[in-house]
Amino acid sequence: MRKIILTGDRPTGRLHLGHYVGSLRRRVALQNSGEYEKILIMIADAQALTDNFDNPEKVRQNIIEVALDYLSVGLDPSISILFVQSQISELTELTYYYLNLVSVARLYRNPTVKAEIQMRNFEASIPTGFLCYPVSQAADITAFKATTVPVGEDQLPMLEQTREIVRKFNSIYQETLVEPDVLLPENSACMRLPGTDGKAKMSKSLGNCIFLADDPEEVRQKIMNMYTDPLHLKVSDPGHVEGNTVFTYLDAFCQPRHFGEYLPEYASLDELKEHYQRGGLGDVKIKKFLNSIIQEELAPIRERRKEYEKDIGAVYDILKAGCNAARAIAQQTLNEVKAAMKINYFDDEALIQTHKEKYANGTI
Repeated sequence: MRKIILTGDRPTGRLHLGHYVGSLRRRVALQNSGEYEKILIMIADAQALTDNFDNPEKVRQNIIEVALDYLSVGLDPSISILFVQSQISELTELTYYYLNLVSVARLYRNPTVKAEIQMRNFEASIPTGFLCYPVSQAADITAFKATTVPVGEDQLPMLEQTREIVRKFNSIYQETLVEPDVLLPENSACMRLPGTDGKAKMSKSLGNCIFLADDPEEVRQKIMNMYTDPLHLKVSDPGHVEGNTVFTYLDAFCQPRHFGEYLPEYASLDELKEHYQRGGLGDVKIKKFLNSIIQEELAPIRERRKEYEKDIGAVYDILKAGCNAARAIAQQTLNEVKAAMKINYFDDEALIQTHKEKYANGTI
């Protein structure tokens, strides 16, 4: 079977380090691996509108921001198809058909949906589009016959919902849709990078993000103000690395070579942790070390972004070309779905001929 990846992000703001370690960095590696026939990267604006329906300008303005972040991290439009979800009308039609395969009760049982309903205070009045977005996500995945979907652990229930829809469709009609596999982050620290304040998740609204587009001074200030161990009041105090945001970031970003370059008195991250735990190592020192690592990681991303920002028209052209390519793939799948469901009336020559003969012979 051909190997195809589909993944994407909601355009509700610039992308940050959580997106980078959780998905973007690996997407670039997968893109450059040569293992996949197609790689489709979707800016999920239609999904973003399910809980931003009253603020479409927020979504509209962030299409270009997300596109710039994609290009700046190294996603290559000559290899990967970058496209905007709402511009592929076939996805909406597939969603409509799939809605018949899922009960409302099943949607309410989805753990990810339940958690996000609570987070957005939708308990009293849930927008139907939001409740049904797992079905829309199934349409996105199956439209391109994706075999692989890179996600975080919190999105596993969404992928299971897609697999259920695929199995039900194929059993009712005929084998048409592809059941996708999940690709989780390899580094457990990348599963969910916490905010700089130690909160469970980076969020623009909480002001705890390091954005890929932040300048060096913004990054430095955010790292130096980062949450560590509240009990580590003096350098001599023993410290805790569990739940310590600085060490979580080091787990996600630090490589052995960084010690020789930025902190040569230590041989490894384990040695650094051990010293912090027994006491005698200050937070400022480890924050400066982390800052050096993050600045190194972000420097080429910033430079690429500056180049793309010089010609925004060209970035829109990249998205337009990607939408055209994505639409062609989705249209082929939609044709196959409609044929399986026997609603391709005008393409079914046998059906037309049968009715011609029936009426010509007066057998009606």
